[in-house]
Amino acid sequence: MIARRPLRTLFLTLSLGFSAALSAHADDEAPLVLQESTTLQLPTAAPVESTLDKALDLLGIRYRWGGSKPETGFDCSGFVRHVFREGLGLDLPRSAREQSRAGEPVARDELQPGDLVFFNTMRRAFSHVGIYLGDNRFVHAPHRGGRVRVEDMSGRYWTKRFNGARRITEQ
Repeated sequence: MIARRPLRTLFLTLSLGFSAALSAHADDEAPLVLQESTTLQLPTAAPVESTLDKALDLLGIRYRWGGSKPETGFDCSGFVRHVFREGLGLDLPRSAREQSRAGEPVARDELQPGDLVFFNTMRRAFSHVGIYLGDNRFVHAPHRGGRVRVEDMSGRYWTKRFNGARRITEQ
């Protein structure tokens, strides 16, 4: 836990500084639509910081297919769903594909901390999801034998497989 604290502080400092600069121009009234009929409200900057902090607190938790609890492990979508439920009280869909329909689409060059990022890692679109931290980094539950970790999206592997991003926005 001690080794994670400086890393978490660095990510949050960089991410929130960037996010605050961008959010000064952001629309204050944007709906979050889940599966075309559910609208949720995402609180502002402080809860996003808290949510990223919760995600980084889970670094090192083992991967488990279908997992959705820190005690037993996470798969990618279970990790994202857990973080958003615990950090913001939002109940996102269960699968990465379903999560790829939540919120609003975001261009890669407009990513902000807290956005969901999607990848094709299983030879099908939107088969993997993580949470964007800022500075081309994201946190995710990677694969069998892996553990929740932070990755650089600018590497060849992730760049080639990037499918898009979604922002869970304020109402």
